[in-house]
Amino acid sequence: MEFDVVQGDIAEQSADALVNAAGTSLEMGSGVAGALRRGAGEEINDEATEKGPIDLGAVAITDAYDLDADYVIHAAAMPHYGDGEATEASIRDATRNALEKADDLRCRSLVLPALGCGVAGFDLADGAAIIGEEIERHDPETLEDVRLIAYSDEEYDTIRAAIGRADRSEMAGENEADR
Repeated sequence: MEFDVVQGDIAEQSADALVNAAGTSLEMGSGVAGALRRGAGEEINDEATEKGPIDLGAVAITDAYDLDADYVIHAAAMPHYGDGEATEASIRDATRNALEKADDLRCRSLVLPALGCGVAGFDLADGAAIIGEEIERHDPETLEDVRLIAYSDEEYDTIRAAIGRADRSEMAGENEADR
């Protein structure tokens, strides 16, 4: 299984499945969820919230609507109650369950963000390291291409340093040599 760190907007990625950094309510607000919601259309939020709430670390599946994917896997790495912050366990569980669900859906490609980081409050470098460990541990059935995506230059550099991976693909007409 190929595993890359890439930079760009997750809503502009092409893959069998895209992962949403969700809270347990599955309501799609800002950050990654907001980008996916804008790209997919309002129907994705309606379908997601009908399936919620889910347990912390669990996943739910929706159609990808207007996104260039078949599915969106909503991975609940943060609670939508109490302090609302992600934990190491919630990030591990959400990542593991997203990878397993992608295999269950017979996906060959998957793009996921730094689950539990950003609005969920977990340190990006530590979160990326946890996600990288879970990807490396995953024994794929159908997955061949897994991409951990960062939006900004700073996020990309932090994630790449945290897991020791470099972008090996061209994203949005820009490659590693152009950075």
